[in-house]
Order: sequence, then C-alpha cells, then structure tokens
Amino acid sequence: MRIDIPKDQINQLHEYKEAQEKMSKQMIDYWYDYSSFDTWQFWVIVGMIIIPLVILYLFIDRKRIFLLGFFGLNIHIWMVYIDAIGTRFNFWEYPYKAIPLLPIHFGLDTSFVPVLFIFLYQWTLIKHKNFYIYSFLVAAGLTFLLKPLLAAHHFMHLKSGANFFYLFLGYILIILISKGITNVFIYLHTKEEKSKD
Repeated sequence: MRIDIPKDQINQLHEYKEAQEKMSKQMIDYWYDYSSFDTWQFWVIVGMIIIPLVILYLFIDRKRIFLLGFFGLNIHIWMVYIDAIGTRFNFWEYPYKAIPLLPIHFGLDTSFVPVLFIFLYQWTLIKHKNFYIYSFLVAAGLTFLLKPLLAAHHFMHLKSGANFFYLFLGYILIILISKGITNVFIYLHTKEEKSKD
C-alpha cells in the first residue's frame, strides 16, 4: 500500500533542503575566509581535540577502561546534543571551528570536556570521593572560568538571552544524565553477574 505525501509538504521540504544546502556552502566559504588552516584559532581548536585524547590514551585506568569510556561517551553525546540545540536556536555561536559543517565546538564537545570528566570520574573512583560534588565544581570552573576566557577571545559568543548560569545548568544536566545512564548499566551488569553465581 502506497501513501502519497501532500504536494505542499514536498515543496516545503525541497525549499528547506535548498536553504540548508545554501547555508552549508556559506559556512564552508566563511570557514575558508576566517577559520581555516592558516589561522591560529584553528590550531588552538585542533589542540583541544588532539592533546586531551593523547593524555587520555596515556593515563586512563586500563582496568576501568570500558566503564570510563562508556561514561565519557555519554558526556560527549549529551554535550553534542545540547550544543547543537543551543547553536540551532542561536543561543550561542562559534566564529572559529575545526570542521565547518558541524554546528558544535568540536574541540570542547568531543574531546576536552569528555576527557576532563573521564579523569574526574577515574579520580573519584580511585580516591573514593563524591563524584557529584567534584563534578559540579569542575562544571563551575568550565562555565565561569573557561567559557568567559573563550568568549573574550571570540571562540564563542553568547546570544539571545543566554548567559553563563544557563551554561552551568546545562553542564549539571549533562553530568546527571551521563552518570545516571552509567549507573543503570552498572546495576544491570552487576545484577547479571550475580545471577550467574
């Protein structure tokens, strides 16, 4: 059985896709003019991607690598989602990017922040510290120290009523969701292991 799509829906979809294609071309042109390989900002962002990953490779606790990696992947995914939504609704923008077609700040979202929280989680596990207290402190440092520094050097601009406190709440939400999902999987794994005994 075939279901036809209304013609006005098809037309609107084609208009949207054409506008999206035009915007993508404009973003690439902007990137070549202001954010490409010949700018120091590009290399700072590349450093924010590569250096944390190298440090992670060298110092991650290999005994807990799957747990830490799973948690870090959660941080990464939720960071990207929230950042993409904030960018799409014009709450913030990034004048410089490593990859022009992605709306997110690739260095922060995919490497720097997830690696930072992986090491924090690793440290709290080894030292038996309260993860939530320390993660909220790290989130405050990222929000109220790093983000203003990035804004001062035009790596990001807050817009449309967004402020640093809202970013802090976003970090808290990401931490709670990521840790909650990780805890659910730890619980399920532990339950399965006990059922084998």
